[in-house]
Amino acid sequence: MRFTILGAIGTVVDGRFVAVTGARQRILLTTLLLTAGRLLPSEQLYAELWGEDPPELVENALQAHVSRLRRTLRRHAGDGQAPALIGHPSGYQLVVAPMDVDVHVFRERLARARSAAERDPSMSRELLESALELWRGPLPQEVAASPLCRSASVQLDEEYLSALETRLELELRFGAPADVISELRRFGVMHPWRERITELLMLALYRTGRQAEAVETYNATRSRLVDELGIEPSPRLRDLFRRILNQEPALEHRRGMVLSLDE
Repeated sequence: MRFTILGAIGTVVDGRFVAVTGARQRILLTTLLLTAGRLLPSEQLYAELWGEDPPELVENALQAHVSRLRRTLRRHAGDGQAPALIGHPSGYQLVVAPMDVDVHVFRERLARARSAAERDPSMSRELLESALELWRGPLPQEVAASPLCRSASVQLDEEYLSALETRLELELRFGAPADVISELRRFGVMHPWRERITELLMLALYRTGRQAEAVETYNATRSRLVDELGIEPSPRLRDLFRRILNQEPALEHRRGMVLSLDE
């Protein structure tokens, strides 16, 4: 049995996905999966499931949700064996291997991609693509409302966007610049404050002979930052703008350039 929490919370058995229903069941399962098999204190689970308004018999209520989740996992497992959900005097533990949970596989592939960036950029790009294939979306809204899940959701969103930016940068450096322009424009609209996307778009436009569009992209970004946030573009973005205006030879496309991924 494998588990998914990236955009869809449920189990995968023999290649078949089955969703886990019920908001608190989903929060309980997600919290246990995020901690990768570690023991979670009951007090933390109270906070995750009920926040500052726990029921009067909160211990009994938690036990009921745990028992329901055990039944759900056994039903999803069918003829197979469901992972053990163990009760301890101080809390609960779901015994599952991290690599059976999509979020931990996602992070493991990102770590391997960073490690391979300089010695094998092609492998790094493949690892990034395989990690991004696991992303079905952010944690569902009702799950991300709990404290631990909310924190994990914010961090995962940033990890996803950073991985996406790095994958686009690798494609820009090792592929055809024209192939990434439309995707960079789309993500630039979705995430207008991420200057790395603007930087990559400017570079892709410049490398396809569209210097004027690269300059206009910078000017539009600067106007938006100044008008809406009252700040100037970062020194890095301003430096790229200057280099594009000066048509520096180092900006020309050179396939196979080694890249170090950002942490």
